[in-house]
Amino acid sequence: MSSGRFAPSPSGDLHVGNLRTALLAWLCARTTGRDVVLRIEDLDRVREGAEQRQLADLAALGLDWDGPVVHQSQRARFYDAALASLAGRGLVFECFCTRREVLEAPSAPHGPPGSYPGTCRDLTASERDERRRERPVALRLRAAVADFTVEDVLHGTVTGVVDDVVLRRGDGAVAYNLAVVVDDAQQGVDQVVRGDDLLSSAPRQAYLATLLGATPPTYVHVPLALNVDGRRLAKRDGAVTRAELVDRGVDVLALIADSLGLEGATPHDMLRTFDVAAIPREPWIVTPPA
Repeated sequence: MSSGRFAPSPSGDLHVGNLRTALLAWLCARTTGRDVVLRIEDLDRVREGAEQRQLADLAALGLDWDGPVVHQSQRARFYDAALASLAGRGLVFECFCTRREVLEAPSAPHGPPGSYPGTCRDLTASERDERRRERPVALRLRAAVADFTVEDVLHGTVTGVVDDVVLRRGDGAVAYNLAVVVDDAQQGVDQVVRGDDLLSSAPRQAYLATLLGATPPTYVHVPLALNVDGRRLAKRDGAVTRAELVDRGVDVLALIADSLGLEGATPHDMLRTFDVAAIPREPWIVTPPA
């Protein structure tokens, strides 16, 4: 069964922009006959109680999902297997660079500022041994292409840079780019709806999916919610979570629906007229309630 997904990180409460993306992911999946997968991406920051509040907020909006909630923290064996598969084909190399060194180094000729310049790509065995005694080891993908093309429902054909992305960090944790690709492939996720700040990640993730024998998903990168100053919505902007807005008498689902031009008292009502092509292309500027 093909699926769409919503995959929050339990680092804090969801704000209305996150909930708007969740609604869009749900609508895109349900209107195309897909299941909805809910995945908790808890490999990094986890705030106590955040997951429970996130699930409660989604349910309060009338969103449901199929099957049990999946946690990345319980899927290490799948990431290890994918990493071993890539390494067995010579597609992984050890890297000893710090994040600061990568940012300060001249970028690869084809890459934007901050893209990995290939510093450790061709170290000799003795050079690797020497560095291994001094620094933690990260594992990077030995990419064979400079760019890759994906299709996005809202943005059309998008070609983006592919560099030697980190697969396992120096602290031993699996990197997001590997985890999300493995999870989507194994969970049958062939439609990815998420914020358009992640559009530049799609080509490298799609390329990695092909290396692992998976078909890249259909992408729908939707506009973000911004504050009145045009910056990403955050806690500092006042009442931005569902609980805070409800306390001020705001109907959160109606607020989100209005920003999308949707009609209906529930998400299921909105399915009747939802059209992915009609999703606004501009960011949603969220005005704090009086």
